[in-house]
Amino acid sequence: MRYVVTGAAGFIGSHLWERLLEAGHEVRALDCFTGFYDPALKEQNVGGRAVERIDLAEDPVSFAGADGVFHLAGQPGPARSFDNFPLYVRQNIDAAERVFAAAARDGVRVVFASSSSVYGDVGQFPTPEDARPVPLSPYGVTKLAAEHLAQALSRSQGLDVVMLRYFSVFGPRQRPDMAFTRIARALSTGEPFDLYGDGSQTRSWTYVDDAVEATIAAMNHGRGVYNVAGGDEVSLSDAVAEFEQLAGARLDVRKRDTAPGDPGRTSADTTRAEADLGWRARTSFEAGARAQWEWVLQTRR
Repeated sequence: MRYVVTGAAGFIGSHLWERLLEAGHEVRALDCFTGFYDPALKEQNVGGRAVERIDLAEDPVSFAGADGVFHLAGQPGPARSFDNFPLYVRQNIDAAERVFAAAARDGVRVVFASSSSVYGDVGQFPTPEDARPVPLSPYGVTKLAAEHLAQALSRSQGLDVVMLRYFSVFGPRQRPDMAFTRIARALSTGEPFDLYGDGSQTRSWTYVDDAVEATIAAMNHGRGVYNVAGGDEVSLSDAVAEFEQLAGARLDVRKRDTAPGDPGRTSADTTRAEADLGWRARTSFEAGARAQWEWVLQTRR
């Protein structure tokens, strides 16, 4: 099969790209290499493979000849989205609309990477896909808006689209601004770690390999919207303790105020994904944390 992966040099995208190549598929890899974090880290992710540099919000977009598009490109970071909403609109709504329109025109199925941030403090746990979203950040608003765009183009232009709401993905190649990479690097260097909130906030942590398996299954079997989440709901304080045990050291924690747009809890109902996609997360939190810790030790500089 011939697939397109947008955001192919990023955290999840680079893992997905590798998995597709290992399965014998052809992959057209697209990435903008924005300055959200050091582009050199993305270069490390791709390991020398060729990436087509494209700005999906303004460059010509065509998927003619492709069998499917995995749209993982976007502007991440709920807390940072409060400072530059127009950028998030451009990268997460404008770019998505152009991807969806091109896919509808070319008759190509799309799997779209949305986010658990669309739920916000929804108050229903574990949260099913039909819960009413109440996003807490501009980032969550843009991801929800992109979902609505996809649904509109599905009805009006026949877009074949599946939407995945990823929950707190972690593992090797996780972005440097994300909690587990910051925890592991602080432990490996002895530097302090800024803990936003009191550490009691819990997440349905999802190991990256499991997220990739769900993403491919969605291309093959999905319809509608799916939660993609690991089976372990763990507090941030317990996550810190796990990494401390792996490191054999204590983390120098500096308490900070809760980050804006940060929900107190995320917990996913994955019944729909299990039934439709035949998918369930297989990696324990402990095994995933160990893999991420070992990656940080191998790549620190």
